[in-house]
Amino acid sequence: MVEIKWSNLAQPLLCLTHRINMCVTKHDNNVGKTVILVLLCVAVQEMDGLMSPLPAHVNLSLHLMTNYNKGLRPVKSLSTTTTVYIDIILYAILGVDEKNQMLTTYIWYNQSWVDEFLTWDPNDFENVTQISLPTACIWNPDIFVIEFVDAEKSPDIPYVYLNHEGRVFNNKPIQIVTSCSLNIYYFPFDIQNCTLTFTSWIHPLEDINVSVWKTQEEMKKDKRIFKNEGEWELLYVLPQYNEFKEMEESYGEIKFHVIIKRRPLFYVANLMLPSMFLMVMDLIGYYLPPECGERISFKITLLLGYSVFLIIVSDTLPATSTGTPLIAVYFVVCMALLVISLSESIFVVRMVEKRNLHSQVPEWLRKLVMEKIRFFLCIRNPNQFDESCAGSSTVSWQVDHSYTGEDDKRSSVHNQPLRESHAILEKILREVASLRNQLEKHEDLAIVKQWLQVVYVLDTLLFRLYLLAFFAYVVSLSVLWSHGLNSNLDTIP
Repeated sequence: MVEIKWSNLAQPLLCLTHRINMCVTKHDNNVGKTVILVLLCVAVQEMDGLMSPLPAHVNLSLHLMTNYNKGLRPVKSLSTTTTVYIDIILYAILGVDEKNQMLTTYIWYNQSWVDEFLTWDPNDFENVTQISLPTACIWNPDIFVIEFVDAEKSPDIPYVYLNHEGRVFNNKPIQIVTSCSLNIYYFPFDIQNCTLTFTSWIHPLEDINVSVWKTQEEMKKDKRIFKNEGEWELLYVLPQYNEFKEMEESYGEIKFHVIIKRRPLFYVANLMLPSMFLMVMDLIGYYLPPECGERISFKITLLLGYSVFLIIVSDTLPATSTGTPLIAVYFVVCMALLVISLSESIFVVRMVEKRNLHSQVPEWLRKLVMEKIRFFLCIRNPNQFDESCAGSSTVSWQVDHSYTGEDDKRSSVHNQPLRESHAILEKILREVASLRNQLEKHEDLAIVKQWLQVVYVLDTLLFRLYLLAFFAYVVSLSVLWSHGLNSNLDTIP
């Protein structure tokens, strides 16, 4: 039977007691229970090591944790600055809330620093150069993100890696919700610049400083794990180091500029193209004849359809109180153009109806339209508007001619030697009445012809003005969008 010397157990038990006190006092019960179980297992192995040699990594952990105080900054001289190296790798963009100005991302967060109290000589521990230790048992820097607006959600990573030079590597994935100033004026062709600022909460620059783990060029090209199948495309991540003063103390910070670009294909196909198709149909509606009452019905149908379309897409547009996106102005102007088009059609139809009032076209209106406006519109042949009148004159002529032929037949039937004077007078009166009716119809036809000529010229003028306004608006909107994209790219660091 092996005899156990209790004096040999004193040192392991003292180490165990010290480690439990240091790791449990400032943590919750769950962490404390976990640490106690781990240390009890180590203690059992240590007591079992009285009868068998302990592994090198166990002896190393006991050596490192002996007399270690995690509540103090790990420097042997207070004048020494602890530099924390930070690196982030963007994994996914989970959401962009334009209304609340928030960005939700999932990142791989890496930080490293030197702990001067956790160093060793690998030759003393069988050439062990690195070891993993519980995160709760060593000192951790108070680095946080200034833009935090919600509690971070990340899986529990209870260990950190440590090498023999005392450099600690703490790597973990984090889901963070941060505030971001989103400019949606150029939606859906917008580029956003959101920042993640890492700094120490209480330690000034003399105690804790922050630095970038990798160079700017390496970070710009590092998109190897980004999930690029969503609405947003990652352009690059650019780090920037700054110093600022607060309460007469200097602090260091690192800003990671996350530059993202929205993919506009979905919004172009579902918002802009349907609106453009309705506007093109409104332009085609001008080719309906002015005297055709279906033009107004057609344009009213388009206006109602566009109103329903705006109700459907209203939930797709980003809502924010900081400004109105340019695409909302686009929809409003399109609606205004449809209303103007309907008003023009109502005016033209009202002019067409004046032909039934049997009133002559005013001389000033005839000269203004048929001479000046027609010359301005390069309409050389004014008779091209007479086709609709020609049909009406043909019909009236056929009616009158048929009536005259009937009179001839009656006269031929009664073409007998009439000697009574009243029969001759009756025939003369019928001929005079027929001529009078024909002259009146020709006079009415001339009035209708004049009004239709004026209406067709005015309709052509209004159509060309509407077409000019529509294309000027489209060009202006395209220039604004392209200029906005270039200006956004120029302001991005």
